[in-house]
Amino acid sequence: MAHLVQKMAYVGETPWHGLGNQLVPKQPLEVWAQQAGMAFQILETPVRYMAESAGMLGSIMTFGDQKVLYRSDTKAALSVVSNRFQVVQPREILEFYRDLTELSGFELETAGVLKEGRKVWALARTGLSASLKGNDTVNGYLLLATACDGTLATTAQFTSIRVVCNNTLAIALANGGQAVKVPHSTSFDAQAVKQQLGVSISSWDSFMYRMRTLSERKVKSHEAMNFFLRVFTDPNATATGLSNERAIKAVQTLYDGHGQGAELTSAKGTAWGLLNSVTEFVDHQRRARSQDYRLDSAWFGQGAVIKKKALDEALKMAA
Repeated sequence: MAHLVQKMAYVGETPWHGLGNQLVPKQPLEVWAQQAGMAFQILETPVRYMAESAGMLGSIMTFGDQKVLYRSDTKAALSVVSNRFQVVQPREILEFYRDLTELSGFELETAGVLKEGRKVWALARTGLSASLKGNDTVNGYLLLATACDGTLATTAQFTSIRVVCNNTLAIALANGGQAVKVPHSTSFDAQAVKQQLGVSISSWDSFMYRMRTLSERKVKSHEAMNFFLRVFTDPNATATGLSNERAIKAVQTLYDGHGQGAELTSAKGTAWGLLNSVTEFVDHQRRARSQDYRLDSAWFGQGAVIKKKALDEALKMAA
Protein backbone atom coordinates (compact mmCIF):
# COMPACT_ATOMS: atom_id res chain seq x y z
CA MET A 1 0.00 0.00 0.00
CA ALA A 2 1.34 3.43 -0.90
CA HIS A 3 2.03 5.71 2.03
CA LEU A 4 0.78 9.25 2.39
CA VAL A 5 4.33 10.13 3.34
CA GLN A 6 6.64 11.43 0.66
CA LYS A 7 9.54 12.11 3.01
CA MET A 8 10.34 13.25 6.54
CA ALA A 9 13.36 14.23 8.61
CA TYR A 10 13.93 14.54 12.35
CA VAL A 11 16.56 15.12 15.02
CA GLY A 12 16.92 13.37 18.36
CA GLU A 13 14.95 10.28 19.22
CA THR A 14 12.62 8.66 16.71
CA PRO A 15 9.40 10.76 16.69
CA TRP A 16 6.09 9.35 17.88
CA HIS A 17 5.00 8.55 14.33
CA GLY A 18 8.13 6.43 13.85
CA LEU A 19 9.02 7.81 10.43
CA GLY A 20 11.79 9.87 8.84
CA ASN A 21 15.49 10.40 8.13
CA GLN A 22 17.54 11.17 11.23
CA LEU A 23 19.65 14.34 11.22
CA VAL A 24 22.23 15.62 13.67
CA PRO A 25 21.06 18.77 15.52
CA LYS A 26 21.54 22.34 14.31
CA GLN A 27 21.41 21.56 10.60
CA PRO A 28 20.88 24.51 8.21
CA LEU A 29 17.48 24.86 6.58
CA GLU A 30 18.97 23.82 3.24
CA VAL A 31 19.76 20.37 4.68
CA TRP A 32 16.30 20.14 6.22
CA ALA A 33 14.73 20.93 2.85
CA GLN A 34 16.63 18.11 1.15
CA GLN A 35 16.21 15.47 3.84
CA ALA A 36 12.58 16.28 4.58
CA GLY A 37 11.57 16.13 0.91
CA MET A 38 10.76 19.84 0.81
CA ALA A 39 13.32 20.92 -1.81
CA PHE A 40 10.77 21.53 -4.56
CA GLN A 41 8.53 24.35 -5.67
CA ILE A 42 4.83 24.25 -6.35
CA LEU A 43 4.31 25.58 -9.87
CA GLU A 44 1.07 26.45 -11.62
CA THR A 45 -0.37 26.35 -15.12
CA PRO A 46 -3.83 27.11 -16.56
CA VAL A 47 -6.35 24.30 -16.88
CA ARG A 48 -6.54 23.28 -20.53
CA TYR A 49 -8.73 20.82 -22.40
CA MET A 50 -9.07 19.44 -25.91
CA ALA A 51 -12.27 20.41 -27.71
CA GLU A 52 -13.51 17.89 -30.30
CA SER A 53 -14.90 18.98 -33.64
CA ALA A 54 -17.03 16.60 -35.76
CA GLY A 55 -15.47 13.52 -34.18
CA MET A 56 -11.94 14.83 -34.58
CA LEU A 57 -9.58 16.43 -32.10
CA GLY A 58 -9.96 20.15 -32.17
CA SER A 59 -8.39 23.11 -30.49
CA ILE A 60 -6.73 23.23 -27.10
CA MET A 61 -8.89 25.47 -24.94
CA THR A 62 -8.14 27.21 -21.64
CA PHE A 63 -10.45 27.26 -18.63
CA GLY A 64 -9.54 30.60 -17.13
CA ASP A 65 -11.16 30.24 -13.70
CA GLN A 66 -8.87 27.48 -12.43
CA LYS A 67 -5.25 26.37 -12.49
CA VAL A 68 -3.26 23.18 -11.98
CA LEU A 69 -0.63 23.06 -9.26
CA TYR A 70 2.28 20.68 -9.83
CA ARG A 71 5.71 19.80 -8.46
CA SER A 72 8.78 21.41 -10.01
CA ASP A 73 10.89 18.25 -9.62
CA THR A 74 8.64 15.37 -10.72
CA LYS A 75 6.06 17.46 -12.64
CA ALA A 76 3.39 15.44 -10.80
CA ALA A 77 0.04 17.21 -10.58
CA LEU A 78 -0.99 18.11 -7.02
CA SER A 79 -4.40 19.75 -7.35
CA VAL A 80 -6.74 21.91 -9.38
CA VAL A 81 -7.62 25.15 -7.59
CA SER A 82 -9.19 28.52 -8.19
CA ASN A 83 -7.09 31.22 -9.80
CA ARG A 84 -7.49 33.12 -6.52
CA PHE A 85 -5.64 30.36 -4.63
CA GLN A 86 -2.34 31.65 -3.20
CA VAL A 87 0.33 28.98 -2.86
CA VAL A 88 2.59 28.69 0.18
CA GLN A 89 5.84 27.04 -0.90
CA PRO A 90 7.45 24.21 1.12
CA ARG A 91 10.52 26.38 1.65
CA GLU A 92 8.35 29.11 3.23
CA ILE A 93 7.31 26.65 5.92
CA LEU A 94 10.95 26.10 6.86
CA GLU A 95 11.91 29.76 6.49
CA PHE A 96 9.23 30.62 9.05
CA TYR A 97 11.55 29.14 11.68
CA ARG A 98 14.81 30.80 10.60
CA ASP A 99 14.79 33.70 13.04
CA LEU A 100 13.15 31.55 15.72
CA THR A 101 15.96 28.99 15.56
CA GLU A 102 18.76 31.52 15.15
CA LEU A 103 17.61 34.10 17.69
CA SER A 104 14.90 32.71 19.94
CA GLY A 105 16.19 29.31 20.98
CA PHE A 106 13.78 27.19 18.95
CA GLU A 107 15.03 23.95 17.40
CA LEU A 108 13.51 22.12 14.46
CA GLU A 109 12.71 18.54 15.42
CA THR A 110 10.73 17.14 12.50
CA ALA A 111 9.51 18.22 9.08
CA GLY A 112 8.14 16.57 5.99
CA VAL A 113 5.52 16.19 3.32
CA LEU A 114 2.33 14.15 3.10
CA LYS A 115 0.15 13.08 0.21
CA GLU A 116 2.96 13.28 -2.39
CA GLY A 117 3.63 16.93 -1.57
CA ARG A 118 0.09 18.21 -1.20
CA LYS A 119 0.64 18.85 2.51
CA VAL A 120 3.86 20.05 4.18
CA TRP A 121 4.74 20.82 7.78
CA ALA A 122 7.54 21.53 10.25
CA LEU A 123 7.61 21.15 14.03
CA ALA A 124 10.05 22.98 16.30
CA ARG A 125 10.68 22.66 20.00
CA THR A 126 10.21 26.02 21.69
CA GLY A 127 12.49 25.37 24.65
CA LEU A 128 9.53 25.68 27.01
CA SER A 129 9.06 22.76 29.38
CA ALA A 130 7.24 22.00 32.62
CA SER A 131 6.69 19.05 34.94
CA LEU A 132 3.60 17.92 36.80
CA LYS A 133 3.87 16.00 40.06
CA GLY A 134 5.58 12.64 39.68
CA ASN A 135 8.10 14.08 37.20
CA ASP A 136 5.55 14.04 34.38
CA THR A 137 7.30 16.31 31.86
CA VAL A 138 5.55 18.19 29.04
CA ASN A 139 7.47 20.06 26.33
CA GLY A 140 6.21 22.88 24.14
CA TYR A 141 6.39 22.92 20.33
CA LEU A 142 5.32 25.12 17.44
CA LEU A 143 3.76 23.43 14.42
CA LEU A 144 3.34 25.09 11.01
CA ALA A 145 1.58 23.30 8.17
CA THR A 146 -0.07 24.03 4.85
CA ALA A 147 -1.71 22.19 1.98
CA CYS A 148 -2.20 23.00 -1.68
CA ASP A 149 -5.24 20.77 -2.27
CA GLY A 150 -7.81 22.74 -0.32
CA THR A 151 -7.78 20.47 2.74
CA LEU A 152 -5.91 22.81 5.09
CA ALA A 153 -5.35 26.53 5.46
CA THR A 154 -1.82 27.53 6.39
CA THR A 155 -1.98 26.77 10.10
CA ALA A 156 0.34 27.67 12.97
CA GLN A 157 -0.29 26.30 16.44
CA PHE A 158 1.46 25.58 19.69
CA THR A 159 1.50 21.88 20.53
CA SER A 160 2.51 20.03 23.67
CA ILE A 161 4.19 16.62 23.75
CA ARG A 162 4.12 14.56 26.94
CA VAL A 163 7.59 13.02 27.19
CA VAL A 164 6.67 9.72 28.86
CA CYS A 165 4.38 8.67 26.02
CA ASN A 166 4.85 11.17 23.16
CA ASN A 167 1.18 12.16 23.33
CA THR A 168 0.46 15.37 21.40
CA LEU A 169 -2.09 18.03 22.27
CA ALA A 170 -2.80 21.42 20.71
CA ILE A 171 -2.46 24.41 23.03
CA ALA A 172 -5.14 27.08 23.11
CA LEU A 173 -3.76 30.54 22.42
CA ALA A 174 -4.23 33.58 24.60
CA ASN A 175 -7.11 34.73 22.39
CA GLY A 176 -8.95 31.45 22.97
CA GLY A 177 -8.32 29.87 19.58
CA GLN A 178 -6.44 26.66 18.91
CA ALA A 179 -4.42 28.01 15.99
CA VAL A 180 -3.71 30.90 13.65
CA LYS A 181 -5.09 30.05 10.22
CA VAL A 182 -4.31 31.90 6.99
CA PRO A 183 -6.74 31.01 4.17
CA HIS A 184 -5.28 30.49 0.73
CA SER A 185 -7.37 33.37 -0.57
CA THR A 186 -4.85 35.70 1.10
CA SER A 187 -1.07 35.87 1.06
CA PHE A 188 0.93 34.23 3.85
CA ASP A 189 2.76 36.81 5.99
CA ALA A 190 5.11 34.94 8.34
CA GLN A 191 5.81 37.91 10.60
CA ALA A 192 2.13 38.73 10.96
CA VAL A 193 1.43 35.13 11.96
CA LYS A 194 4.18 35.22 14.58
CA GLN A 195 2.73 38.43 16.01
CA GLN A 196 -0.74 36.91 16.09
CA LEU A 197 0.60 33.76 17.76
CA GLY A 198 2.36 35.83 20.35
CA VAL A 199 5.50 33.69 20.28
CA SER A 200 6.01 34.01 24.01
CA ILE A 201 5.49 32.11 27.21
CA SER A 202 1.99 33.47 27.89
CA SER A 203 0.05 30.73 26.08
CA TRP A 204 2.33 28.05 27.48
CA ASP A 205 1.97 29.24 31.08
CA SER A 206 -1.80 29.36 30.74
CA PHE A 207 -1.87 25.87 29.23
CA MET A 208 0.31 24.32 31.93
CA TYR A 209 -1.74 25.97 34.69
CA ARG A 210 -4.81 24.20 33.34
CA MET A 211 -2.96 20.90 32.96
CA ARG A 212 -1.85 21.11 36.60
CA THR A 213 -5.47 21.72 37.53
CA LEU A 214 -6.43 18.55 35.65
CA SER A 215 -3.69 16.59 37.44
CA GLU A 216 -5.16 17.62 40.80
CA ARG A 217 -8.77 16.80 39.91
CA LYS A 218 -9.53 13.35 41.30
CA VAL A 219 -12.00 11.30 39.24
CA LYS A 220 -14.52 8.68 40.39
CA SER A 221 -15.15 5.59 38.26
CA HIS A 222 -18.59 6.73 37.09
CA GLU A 223 -17.14 10.14 36.13
CA ALA A 224 -14.50 8.41 34.02
CA MET A 225 -17.07 6.36 32.11
CA ASN A 226 -19.28 9.40 31.53
CA PHE A 227 -16.24 11.30 30.25
CA PHE A 228 -15.44 8.59 27.69
CA LEU A 229 -19.08 8.41 26.61
CA ARG A 230 -19.20 12.15 26.02
CA VAL A 231 -15.95 12.12 24.02
CA PHE A 232 -16.73 9.13 21.81
CA THR A 233 -20.49 9.47 21.30
CA ASP A 234 -21.68 11.58 18.39
CA PRO A 235 -24.81 13.44 19.54
CA ASN A 236 -25.94 13.74 15.92
CA ALA A 237 -25.72 10.00 15.24
CA THR A 238 -28.77 7.78 15.47
CA ALA A 239 -26.70 4.99 17.06
CA THR A 240 -23.42 4.94 18.93
CA GLY A 241 -21.93 2.27 16.63
CA LEU A 242 -19.46 -0.50 17.37
CA SER A 243 -16.44 1.65 16.62
CA ASN A 244 -17.32 3.98 19.50
CA GLU A 245 -17.66 1.02 21.85
CA ARG A 246 -14.24 -0.23 20.80
CA ALA A 247 -12.71 3.20 21.35
CA ILE A 248 -14.26 3.51 24.81
CA LYS A 249 -12.99 0.08 25.81
CA ALA A 250 -9.50 0.92 24.55
CA VAL A 251 -9.20 4.26 26.35
CA GLN A 252 -10.67 2.76 29.53
CA THR A 253 -7.91 0.13 29.46
CA LEU A 254 -5.25 2.81 28.97
CA TYR A 255 -6.68 4.89 31.81
CA ASP A 256 -6.87 1.90 34.15
CA GLY A 257 -3.10 1.51 34.19
CA HIS A 258 -2.08 0.13 30.81
CA GLY A 259 -1.28 3.47 29.20
CA GLN A 260 2.25 4.89 29.22
CA GLY A 261 2.52 7.11 32.26
CA ALA A 262 -0.92 6.05 33.54
CA GLU A 263 0.55 5.08 36.91
CA LEU A 264 2.28 8.43 37.49
CA THR A 265 0.92 10.46 40.38
CA SER A 266 -0.23 13.18 38.00
CA ALA A 267 -2.35 10.78 35.92
CA LYS A 268 -3.57 7.95 38.17
CA GLY A 269 -7.24 8.55 38.93
CA THR A 270 -7.20 12.16 37.65
CA ALA A 271 -8.69 14.22 34.83
CA TRP A 272 -5.16 14.54 33.39
CA GLY A 273 -5.08 10.76 33.16
CA LEU A 274 -8.43 10.74 31.38
CA LEU A 275 -7.18 13.25 28.82
CA ASN A 276 -3.97 11.35 28.19
CA SER A 277 -5.76 8.05 27.71
CA VAL A 278 -7.58 9.71 24.79
CA THR A 279 -4.49 11.39 23.32
CA GLU A 280 -2.51 8.13 23.54
CA PHE A 281 -5.33 6.26 21.84
CA VAL A 282 -5.54 8.79 19.00
CA ASP A 283 -1.77 9.13 18.48
CA HIS A 284 -0.75 5.50 18.86
CA GLN A 285 -3.66 3.06 18.77
CA ARG A 286 -6.58 4.40 16.77
CA ARG A 287 -7.18 2.45 13.59
CA ALA A 288 -5.33 3.87 10.61
CA ARG A 289 -4.07 2.58 7.27
CA SER A 290 -0.53 3.39 8.33
CA GLN A 291 1.45 5.57 10.73
CA ASP A 292 1.43 8.46 8.29
CA TYR A 293 -2.37 8.36 8.00
CA ARG A 294 -2.46 8.37 11.81
CA LEU A 295 -0.18 11.41 11.98
CA ASP A 296 -2.29 13.28 9.44
CA SER A 297 -5.44 12.56 11.44
CA ALA A 298 -3.91 13.28 14.86
CA TRP A 299 -2.64 16.71 13.82
CA PHE A 300 -5.05 17.85 11.14
CA GLY A 301 -8.08 15.53 10.93
CA GLN A 302 -10.62 13.61 12.96
CA GLY A 303 -8.04 12.60 15.56
CA ALA A 304 -7.36 16.25 16.34
CA VAL A 305 -11.11 16.82 16.72
CA ILE A 306 -11.36 13.96 19.23
CA LYS A 307 -8.44 15.29 21.26
CA LYS A 308 -9.94 18.80 21.32
CA LYS A 309 -13.25 17.35 22.54
CA ALA A 310 -11.45 15.40 25.26
CA LEU A 311 -9.61 18.52 26.41
CA ASP A 312 -12.83 20.53 26.55
CA GLU A 313 -14.60 17.80 28.53
CA ALA A 314 -11.69 17.45 30.96
CA LEU A 315 -11.57 21.19 31.59
CA LYS A 316 -15.33 21.17 32.31
CA MET A 317 -14.71 18.56 34.99
CA ALA A 318 -12.03 20.69 36.61
CA ALA A 319 -14.00 23.93 36.44
